[in-house]
Amino acid sequence: MPKVVGVRFREGCKAYDFDTGHFVLEVGQQVIVETERGLAIGTVVTPARRVEEEEAAKRQLKSVFRVADKDDIEQAANNARFEKEAYQFCLSRIQDRGLPMNLTAAEYLFDGSKIIFYFTAEGRVDFRDLVKDLVGRLRMRVELRQIGVRNEAKMLGGLGGCGRELCCASFLRDFSPVSVKMAKEQNLALNPTKISGICGRLMCCLGYEYDTYMDMKKGMPKCGKRVCTRAGEGKVVRQNVMCRRFTVALPDGKEQECAPEDIVSPEAAPPPPEPAPPRKPRRQPKAPQAG
Repeated sequence: MPKVVGVRFREGCKAYDFDTGHFVLEVGQQVIVETERGLAIGTVVTPARRVEEEEAAKRQLKSVFRVADKDDIEQAANNARFEKEAYQFCLSRIQDRGLPMNLTAAEYLFDGSKIIFYFTAEGRVDFRDLVKDLVGRLRMRVELRQIGVRNEAKMLGGLGGCGRELCCASFLRDFSPVSVKMAKEQNLALNPTKISGICGRLMCCLGYEYDTYMDMKKGMPKCGKRVCTRAGEGKVVRQNVMCRRFTVALPDGKEQECAPEDIVSPEAAPPPPEPAPPRKPRRQPKAPQAG
């Protein structure tokens, strides 16, 4: 079975799995790996582990090219300094030209063949003149790539409202669709500030427990529905999905906590209590008459 390690290319970004091949790697080592855009340098962040042949073939894992030497590490440091300079120059040109775009990051490929600038914008941006400025200054291939706000958060990283590192920047590989329905099914307050991440979109973690909530809600009546229980017929006013319990308001004003097994047919439900007979009004004493 092949061995794989997790390699991280930038601090705070997620790790990608690579086949170790014949190399014996340890956490903290820097390696040169094969990517879709050529060779890249990264740091091993997870220890080697074995995976099944079918899984490795299905994921089409790329291999570790070699262990980074002194020259590779020095080149990576020079690339990082060049990225900062290129980023500052691009940012200044965007401001001078008044372009409606927010520069996110600059990525200089390890082999020096191209530099990629990532940015966000509300709509389409005509950046042809900006590209000319960049090519004239950097003297190399330049690519400007527009990304979404979710990808921006994934690239920049940060801390979420839970206090932990952003899921998209740590372990999420792809963005799954998230909807307000997921928050409703989990009885969360539909407050945009509570269910939105730092990217301004719905939090990815809303989908983590959604399937579990849907499974546990099977057989439970919805709030507002009238049901017949062993305690009598009433209206469902609350749910406790984790305990699979719901509260029913009975006609006499009392509330009864029930389980899905307590639901019975209307014939088996106990009859509602008879209303108490009306009380006769008390006679007011007559006022004494003046003599």
